[in-house]
Amino acid sequence: MIGLLALLIGFTFSMALSRFEARRDAVVQEANAIGTTALRARFLPEPYRAESLKLLRDYTQVRLDAFRRGYSFAELQSVIEHSNTIQEALWKQAEAVAEKDKALIPTGYFIQSLNQMIDSQGVRLAALRNRIPIVVLAALYMLAAAAGGFVGYASALDPRLSRLPVTLMGLLISLVLYLIIDLDHPNSGLITNDQQPMIEAAATLAHF
Repeated sequence: MIGLLALLIGFTFSMALSRFEARRDAVVQEANAIGTTALRARFLPEPYRAESLKLLRDYTQVRLDAFRRGYSFAELQSVIEHSNTIQEALWKQAEAVAEKDKALIPTGYFIQSLNQMIDSQGVRLAALRNRIPIVVLAALYMLAAAAGGFVGYASALDPRLSRLPVTLMGLLISLVLYLIIDLDHPNSGLITNDQQPMIEAAATLAHF
């Protein structure tokens, strides 16, 4: 029973860690997409250049505040709607420049990077929603409870045995289960995704 529990814990911890790394990579991908879009926006003619950079600064701040404050999935919906509104405004700026001069090469690059930035939001949200299946967690909890019950029952059969090893094992298993749950909840807990790439992107945009 303990061996089976160890196998399932290792399998579940690997799932949680891979999802955590995917969310971390999605932050870097979105920050890079925003930075590239901002650099290419600087080649746009006025007044589109200033307006696009302002919208990008607002967009970055919205994205940064949402994940820094640890909103729930329900609260994130309003943030997504706000982000989509800014994306639509940026797209209209690109359309306006393209209509003014269809042969302008910087506009094409700007549209390309803007499209990647919009796609990066979808990648990040998909990574955020990619959680460990409830069935796997339920099986892990039931197996841990069953293993703990059997070990406790076996140790109670001989009162001469020390209870310390059983207690330590229970504490260690509980700690690992907590780490798995903490990794699987990116917006709360002790282990959260580092937002430093987005912070640096916001700081760079502030100087544009």
